[in-house]
Amino acid sequence: MLRGTLRSLAWSLLSASVFVDLALAFQVHPMRLLRPSFVVKNAAVSFRARSRRLGSRMLASVAPSDVEKPILEEELITSFDGKSKFIKVMMERGFLHSCTNIEALDEKMTSETVKAYLGFDATAKSLHVGSLLQIMILRHLQQCGHKPIVLLGGGTTKVGDPTGKDQSRKMLSDQDIQDNVNGIKTVFEKFLKFGDGPTDALLVNNDEWLSSIRYLDFLREYGPLFTINRMLNFESVKLRLERESPLTFLEFNYMILQAYDFLELNRRYGCSLQLGGSDQWGNMVNGVELTRRANSKQVFAMTAPLITTSDGKKMGKSEGGAVWLNADMLPPYDYWQFWRNTQDADVVRFLKLFTELPMEKIEELSKLEGAAINDAKKILADECTRMLHGEEVLPSIHETASALFAGKSGNLDDLPKVSISKEDVDKGIPLIDLFLQLGFASSKNEIRKLIQGGGVRLNDEKVQDVNMMLTADALNNNQAKLSVGKKKHGLVVLE
Repeated sequence: MLRGTLRSLAWSLLSASVFVDLALAFQVHPMRLLRPSFVVKNAAVSFRARSRRLGSRMLASVAPSDVEKPILEEELITSFDGKSKFIKVMMERGFLHSCTNIEALDEKMTSETVKAYLGFDATAKSLHVGSLLQIMILRHLQQCGHKPIVLLGGGTTKVGDPTGKDQSRKMLSDQDIQDNVNGIKTVFEKFLKFGDGPTDALLVNNDEWLSSIRYLDFLREYGPLFTINRMLNFESVKLRLERESPLTFLEFNYMILQAYDFLELNRRYGCSLQLGGSDQWGNMVNGVELTRRANSKQVFAMTAPLITTSDGKKMGKSEGGAVWLNADMLPPYDYWQFWRNTQDADVVRFLKLFTELPMEKIEELSKLEGAAINDAKKILADECTRMLHGEEVLPSIHETASALFAGKSGNLDDLPKVSISKEDVDKGIPLIDLFLQLGFASSKNEIRKLIQGGGVRLNDEKVQDVNMMLTADALNNNQAKLSVGKKKHGLVVLE
């Protein structure tokens, strides 16, 4: 009992000491560190002078053989002869980028049901296609006999992940975050089976534990297990500091909260594997180490590569903006068209990652050349759209595509629409405004340039006047078709 009391006292004193040292290192009053507005600007410069002494004190005070035991420098896994079905699927379909102790994880997944989680912050009312890779990993995990845990970041969204960002994320209200949580959680039901079974998926929200944390108690218990020396070396921090972009102390805490998520999930549900993108490696390793130290449990982290198109663009964006997964934010036709427009060099890779076609079938499709590659693109579009929106949307999508691109008769009901009134038509509506309402450009100036370049059409006729108005003469059966280029089309419909 006395030994435990002395140990607790030692940890408490250490936490307070480190907190004061941080304030001295950043040359601010200690209480300023608790303010969300505190910015770790030029921290690398102000901190270096004291970092060695601070790091030495922490290491000497907290289990030297444990705290800074080197983990797991990230290494790209290009080959591994796994025994477990899940590892094999990850390898052959191109999902696996790096993993901590992959041999031990493979053995564990061969002998028992592993619970693994993936986190999704609630920054918008829908996830976009950039998140689809992670959802597919959870789907494969469940199909291979393991239990997926979907972690919604109702708590971490209040802080904001600085990874890959030059500026702080916009602060959202509690109601905005809850609305976003409600919006994104429904998509998982289309890919995963939820329930009470041993491999049924589980949906949890980290706001359950993060919002109830007592800050000083949290610092005293877990602060000594993290070193500022190491945190300053994480890519998300280094990039911001190197670019001299402000990094708030609020954001600086994100990596600690993400690590704590893993610890809490391990305690509550026995979760032993965190999945995520390769840009999250540092945060994920933090969680592995924290869980090992605080829970004395062996856990693992596995990352997938960040997906870019063959021309180097980030996955999840199109010329019209984000490719959302919710149908109320992106119609199924536009989702289908996004995949149909995949570049030739990306088709086979995307078939492996975003469909469940057998590898043998994908191998056959990889042999297609020239115009025949379009057949593989249509299969890709059909498979991805079927999985997200259901089989029932495909016939009308195919009819719309045929009417637009093959010159066949058919309805255009699946195209994005903007409604107008008879009063609007009588007065005349600037075409530029209608293109903006359809989301075909981000500004009037952009539309004007497209018109001047000959890329805009009204009812398949080229628009040459940037000031052209839509009048009743342009309506056929109370609607008109607007087009930008060959692939973006929409309807103006008279109510």
